[in-house]
Amino acid sequence: MRQKAQSSLWNEYIQRYHYLGHKPLPGAQLRYLVYAAEQPIALLGFGAAAWQSAPRDRYIGWTHDQRRRNLSLIVNNARFLILPWVQSKNLASMILAQAARTLPNHWQEVYGYRPVLLETLVEKPRFRGTCYKAANWVYLGKTQGRGKLGPAGKQSVPIKDLWVYPLDRHFRDPLTC
Repeated sequence: MRQKAQSSLWNEYIQRYHYLGHKPLPGAQLRYLVYAAEQPIALLGFGAAAWQSAPRDRYIGWTHDQRRRNLSLIVNNARFLILPWVQSKNLASMILAQAARTLPNHWQEVYGYRPVLLETLVEKPRFRGTCYKAANWVYLGKTQGRGKLGPAGKQSVPIKDLWVYPLDRHFRDPLTC
């Protein structure tokens, strides 16, 4: 999102219609406004991946040092919103598929490297993750509900489902080098 007016519109829509509201995304980020017939219909925000996630870390099979070095190669889909007045079957999965195709090139242009894996956290029972499944994301399991700063062994935020989408067939190679 390169224009200030678009950035302000993205912030406003997320604040008004997304259940998490607007908070700055951490670290490197890309935000998208999706249009149809010159009207915004959806918003996506991608940012830094979670530092630790047991299901993801097992799936990748990396060590602590590999994670520390290569975590930036994972991008988190931190916000996804289809505006409440938009109704279109399969729209969500179509948008996710398009984002997975375009984000690596955009990330390369802005940050100088290509991510190899997308991740997202889906809060149940609020959402089922159906659109991620339909867009061929891989379900890995549940978080522990600790959040970034939660105490060890205690749930401090809602438990969420973790989904990932490999952007490269050999995504584990750069993550575990």
